[in-house]
Amino acid sequence: MENQDILSSTALIGNVGEPFLLGFAVGYFAKKMLRFLLFLGGGIVVMLFIAEYYGVIHLSDSQLLHYTDSAASAAKNSSDYIVERLSHFSTKGISATGGFLLGFKMG
Repeated sequence: MENQDILSSTALIGNVGEPFLLGFAVGYFAKKMLRFLLFLGGGIVVMLFIAEYYGVIHLSDSQLLHYTDSAASAAKNSSDYIVERLSHFSTKGISATGGFLLGFKMG
């Protein structure tokens, strides 16, 4: 039986470094996409307000809040799935999840 040192650079890079970098990349991308989607969503809401102002459409507050709630729920479900999926990359998922959180913060 081979003696494996868990603190060797090979073991640390494979078990901690790679999942962390993967999580960091996914977190960074997720933050950038969230900002982009919020930008688009805000633009759509402003266009709806303008169309309502000129009488093209009628927009009720309850409809707007319903769609906003649906979008927020979809975003939360997506982020929960991503974090759960990243937790499978290392033994306890701490490295990849930590990388995701740091990448999301820096994104």
